[in-house]
Amino acid sequence: MLRVNTSRVEETQALAAGLARLAQAGDMIVLCGDLGAGKTAFTQGFGRAMGVTQPITSPTFTLANQYAGDLIINHLDVYRLAHIDEVRDLALPEIVDDQSVTLIEWGDAIAGALPGGYLEVHLSLGQDLDDRQVSFRLVGNDWQDRAEALANLCAGEDT
Repeated sequence: MLRVNTSRVEETQALAAGLARLAQAGDMIVLCGDLGAGKTAFTQGFGRAMGVTQPITSPTFTLANQYAGDLIINHLDVYRLAHIDEVRDLALPEIVDDQSVTLIEWGDAIAGALPGGYLEVHLSLGQDLDDRQVSFRLVGNDWQDRAEALANLCAGEDT
């Protein structure tokens, strides 16, 4: 597991922007962490780096938003799903395709229903208001070819 600390929202977004440079069509990124830990802010930094110009907001009530950028970005929030069976209603296999990148807030709650491998990004609250501890975990093989570049990103090296 790779870890990095940020001390401002802008640093968390810059970290996400660095991750966006590593992302490829078909990737899935699972964002997890406590309420208010920065999952949407992370997605905003990721989306801006991917060329999204419209505001990126939490899809808590709509469950899914889609943004056009260098790639299509699917932004899902499964916080409100009460049962794993509701995941089928999201039609994840149809959403997660080789033309888009999918970020799923609270995705750890539905990990067993996710198709294929993914990158898990866990955001934890730090000691000060804007401090975050961000950890990355590769699940499956989908991100293995970028493990070294991800380690470099966490070490603050240019990717």
